[in-house]
Amino acid sequence: MTKTRKMWVYRPPKPAKPKVSESVKVNVAQKANELVETVLKPRHIKPPPKSVHINYIVDIYTRWYRHYFYFCAKYAVRGPNALAPFFEHKFARLEYTGDRDYFNLSFMRYTGEWVEIYPHLSLGKCLIAIKDEEFFYP
Repeated sequence: MTKTRKMWVYRPPKPAKPKVSESVKVNVAQKANELVETVLKPRHIKPPPKSVHINYIVDIYTRWYRHYFYFCAKYAVRGPNALAPFFEHKFARLEYTGDRDYFNLSFMRYTGEWVEIYPHLSLGKCLIAIKDEEFFYP
């Protein structure tokens, strides 16, 4: 049986996350909410299904949390065994990189982890990707 030796290793501090200015927050929220209202809601919000046991989308919205901007879908849960009437699913995330209009774009994998597929992408291209690509379907 071998014994593992422990040793000290230098670990520099992590770089600080960039602060998001209010002008960037307002600009991103305005453009993203326009996309939600004109494209995502008409495409994904449908009338309730006839089956009692199927969850369905009732709302799509956006929100800021620190330097992340999320696209969220609110699902209604029906059926006699429902623990809560609604739940939230975040399906796309923009991470502010520090540049004025550039973000890292990620989607939520079925395992619950964020997968970054587009690093350092402009806001316009991020919104086009969210609109057109199946990775970002709620």
